[in-house]
Amino acid sequence: MFKEARIKLTAWYLVIIMAISIFFSLIIYRGAILELNRIENMQRLRRPANAPVVIIDPDIVRETKSRIALSLFVLNAVILGFSGISGYFLAGKTLDPIAEMVDEQKEFVANASHEFRTPLTSLKTEIEVALRDKKLTLSEAKKLLGSNLEDVERMTKLSNSLLRLNKFQNGDIPFAKVDLAWVAKRAIGKNKVKSDLKRSVVTGNEDSLIELVAILIDNAFKYGGRTKSVEVRTKSGGILEVEDHGIGISASDFPHIFDRFYRSDKSRGTDGYGLGLSIAKSIVDLHGGKISVLSTPTKGSIFTVNLRSALWS
Repeated sequence: MFKEARIKLTAWYLVIIMAISIFFSLIIYRGAILELNRIENMQRLRRPANAPVVIIDPDIVRETKSRIALSLFVLNAVILGFSGISGYFLAGKTLDPIAEMVDEQKEFVANASHEFRTPLTSLKTEIEVALRDKKLTLSEAKKLLGSNLEDVERMTKLSNSLLRLNKFQNGDIPFAKVDLAWVAKRAIGKNKVKSDLKRSVVTGNEDSLIELVAILIDNAFKYGGRTKSVEVRTKSGGILEVEDHGIGISASDFPHIFDRFYRSDKSRGTDGYGLGLSIAKSIVDLHGGKISVLSTPTKGSIFTVNLRSALWS
């Protein structure tokens, strides 16, 4: 699909460029002919009264016109070749972000479909089995409904996560003056977290920043290992840190931790869909900030959010 689109886009580039080139070539050719005629007329006007008439040799005029036309033809041929190569290259550069976006969308749809398919399959199977059971008791029906409700809740949670991810990526939220220390305090809530919160005022959306910190804290507790020790710090200059002392992140997982639906082998046994850190990064990007990770396997991780560009002035 994109190869055909690239060729079409290149063709349109060539049509536009050659139309402009030919137009100016005609102007140049016309100007050269007029100049030849002007020279001939000037010779007529400047000759002495008794001098013989000197006229430019018609063969020289024709040869000059031919040379001008040939030069313009060669020039247009060179422009055509150069434009074809350049146009094909530029068309590729133009379509690359679109192709990347389409690939991401395909991957997103495939991953979302997979995540929805699991609870839907479980739900469908349980209901079908129950409908075939003519001796289904009330207690068994209640147990079945409870299991079905769990599957529905899983799908609802996934759906809400996808909607939040889309919301933050679209950037359709209001900004105001926000203190990161207050945001972190709200996100910590009743969690047993060590905190060192210094006032740091930024321009942002309070609800989304609270969700950002909550995601990082939840992530820290999930992978905190046996210690379950989590520390949250805010510093002046729009800096927020969330540290755990758990299993850490392996080098092979580092490039993918912010990808949608990505889950490392170590996280397979925990709840979630691999959307938390992706949502967190979308929130940080929305605020024009950066999120980075410093991690050592078996020793823990430090997630650092830098919102220096969003500082309140």
